[in-house]
Amino acid sequence: MSVGRFPSAGVKTIMHGPATTYLIAGLGNPGSEYERTRHNAGFMLVERLAERWRAEWRKERKFKAAVAAASFGGRKILLVKPQTFMNLSGAAVVPLMRFYRVTPANLLVVVDDANLALGRLRLRNGGSSGGHHGLDSVESHAGSRDWSRLRLGIGRKDGLREISGHVLGKFEEDELNVVSRVLEHAACQTECWLQDGAEQAMNRFNGPIPGLTEEKEK
Repeated sequence: MSVGRFPSAGVKTIMHGPATTYLIAGLGNPGSEYERTRHNAGFMLVERLAERWRAEWRKERKFKAAVAAASFGGRKILLVKPQTFMNLSGAAVVPLMRFYRVTPANLLVVVDDANLALGRLRLRNGGSSGGHHGLDSVESHAGSRDWSRLRLGIGRKDGLREISGHVLGKFEEDELNVVSRVLEHAACQTECWLQDGAEQAMNRFNGPIPGLTEEKEK
């Protein structure tokens, strides 16, 4: 798999021919204090994809984002980590879409979801934000819901209604093995989305990661 190069944000670009660009945005909060927190699960997945596809990150200050250009299966892909904080993610994602002429059908946004148990994935093509402020921001800036979103379950503490501390906390030591497997499974689902479309990716990968339930019951 080769690594593609996108022009710098400061260069005016004319895109020739039928080449299609996909944008995969993992949402999270910038800064060392937020690294490896549950709310940064989206960052963690696009970082895993960058490693998998041997793509290098660079800062694009014009777009308030870190980006990595790659290719997979002959498709040009832009991996994005908005540096705007979660609630303003759309201010980075949508200008990048416009600059690189990415259609909503070729956008995938990855977020954490406290309403899904750790070890579960849920990809949807379109639909509501479900109250996730990062998705709200992308929808507001895009003026559309017609793009895919992948939710990575992080679970919630039993009986707690206020979950901000849990969401902004780091994964526990005994969760790290599960998190690694979640990211690997989600990376495979993302590649399926690129190659075979959202419906196939949903049918093949949505739900609990195979084997995790059985291991927990031992």
